[in-house]
Amino acid sequence: MAHKIRVLIAKPGLDGHDRGAKVIARALRDAGMEVIYTGIRQTPEKIVNAAIQEDVNVVGLSSLSGAHNNLFPKVVKLLREKGGGDILVLGGGIIPADDILGLKEAGVREIFPPGTSTDDIIRYIEQNVKTS
Repeated sequence: MAHKIRVLIAKPGLDGHDRGAKVIARALRDAGMEVIYTGIRQTPEKIVNAAIQEDVNVVGLSSLSGAHNNLFPKVVKLLREKGGGDILVLGGGIIPADDILGLKEAGVREIFPPGTSTDDIIRYIEQNVKTS
């Protein structure tokens, strides 16, 4: 039997707005995934430590503050350094289209801008995470 997909939802940086992150967390949970929500104002180090400790398949990062170009790649880099390079890293929030390619080149697998349906996010995760 396959294990449930485990997802960590995190708000890196000083951004204090988490309504969207909570909506995503609830949708993923309703879709049968195990969801860990770390809360607002998390450092990349805390996010990575929680992801490793919780043995997650996915880290979903949300940013509305404009710090995504610094914080998202730092999370990817730290995951790789700590043995979590196989964890799928996704981003969402207010991400300008011009920044998406650079984030993907840094290892963020997909970016979900405002207005993305939760069904699309669930489908992406289910199609891109292998559980055993």
